[in-house]
Amino acid sequence: MRIARLHDWNLSPSAAVALQRELAPQLIDDQALDFDRLDTIAGIDVSVRGKAARAAVVVMSYPQLEILETARATGETAFPYIPGLLAFREGPVILKALRKLRCEPGAFIFDGMGQIHPRRMGIAAHLGLWLERPSIGCGKTRYIGDYLEPGAVKGSRSLLTYRGAQLGVVLRTRSNVKPVFISVGHLADSHSAVRLALDATTRYRLPEPIRAAHNLARLPASND
Repeated sequence: MRIARLHDWNLSPSAAVALQRELAPQLIDDQALDFDRLDTIAGIDVSVRGKAARAAVVVMSYPQLEILETARATGETAFPYIPGLLAFREGPVILKALRKLRCEPGAFIFDGMGQIHPRRMGIAAHLGLWLERPSIGCGKTRYIGDYLEPGAVKGSRSLLTYRGAQLGVVLRTRSNVKPVFISVGHLADSHSAVRLALDATTRYRLPEPIRAAHNLARLPASND
């Protein structure tokens, strides 16, 4: 998979924040996905242990959710763990894995946030700009924002707002199971993000592509 270079990752935390503010206006979050033409989706996750990181990408057919291709990459995390700057810690190894793909997925689901972020630049948004393809974030826990608990039935949802703006949706992907936090990254809209997450979820709480990527990204307990 060919990916154009957008910027350098070797930045100080203050420069990284400044870059997020510079990039955020480029995000497109009102573009509906063409589900009739969508035939592949990819899930992305990263496992970090100490300074070692492993990224995994799993490409599945849509809507069948059959695995078509996988890719992994490992590397060192040069950037420190700082909330809000996850893309600078995990972005380089994710791009390394993505460049190994032979196919060009039609949309991406990241295990992490899209625009549910103080500067609307969660990892799904930031990497969506690099990929220039529809991307959404699926977070497992609340990061920022306020919301009402959605109903207990699968498909129930409520809006998540932050400082008066809607940044995402709190979505029940399984009945009577904790909800997930869905947000647009880039080149999608909220309705499309919710539909994609639900279409990609089967027996478990998380969409299948990121479940598979999580399993593939696991690092061993020891690097010996």
